[in-house]
Amino acid sequence: MKLIPKLISFLFNPLFIAFGGTLAYFLITPRFSPPENIRAILAAVFIVTAAIPVLLFFLLRNLGWISRTNLYEAKTRKIPLYIYIAISYIALIKIIPSSYSSELHFYFVGIIGALLATLFLIYFNYKVSLHMLGIGGLTTFVLGLSFHYEKNITLGLSILFLIMGIVASARLYQRANKTHELATGVLLGAITQLITFSYWL
Repeated sequence: MKLIPKLISFLFNPLFIAFGGTLAYFLITPRFSPPENIRAILAAVFIVTAAIPVLLFFLLRNLGWISRTNLYEAKTRKIPLYIYIAISYIALIKIIPSSYSSELHFYFVGIIGALLATLFLIYFNYKVSLHMLGIGGLTTFVLGLSFHYEKNITLGLSILFLIMGIVASARLYQRANKTHELATGVLLGAITQLITFSYWL
C-alpha cells in the first residue's frame, strides 16, 4: 500500500511541472509551431528543469550537502531551491523568451515567483509543499490558457483538480506535509500564476 503514495509523489514531482506546463501549452494553443521546434523546446525544458536538477541532487547527496530524508525539513531546502531558481531563470531566458511565447514565458516567471516566496518562508522555518505548489500553479496556468484561447477544456481541468486531491492525499499519507503546508503550496502556486495573467491574458 505504501508503494502507491510513493509512486504518485514521484509521477507528480515538482521537477516535472515546468515540462508539464510547456506540454499543456503546446496541446492547447491554436498557434502553429513546426513539430521539430516543439520537440526541441520540450526536450530542452525537460533536460534543464528536470534531468539536470536530478543529477545535481545526486551530486550534492554524494558530497554530503543534502540527503533524501532531510529535505523534509524546511531549513535544508535552501540550497536545492537556490539551484532550482537559477536553473528556472536560465530556462526562462534561454529557452522560453517572451518573444517566442508570452504565455509560456510568464508561466516560468510565475514558477520562479512561487519558488522565491517558498524560499522566503523557509527563513521563517516554514515549509511549503512543493508538490502542491507545482500542481496548483499548473492548474491555474491551464485555466488561464482556457480563457485566453476561449477553449473548453473542462475535462482536462477536472483531471488536474482530481490529481491535486490525489497528490495531497499521498503527501498526507506519507506524512511528508501537514494540511496547512499543502494549502499554502496550492495558494502560492495559484496566486503567482494569477499575478502574471495581467501580462499575457
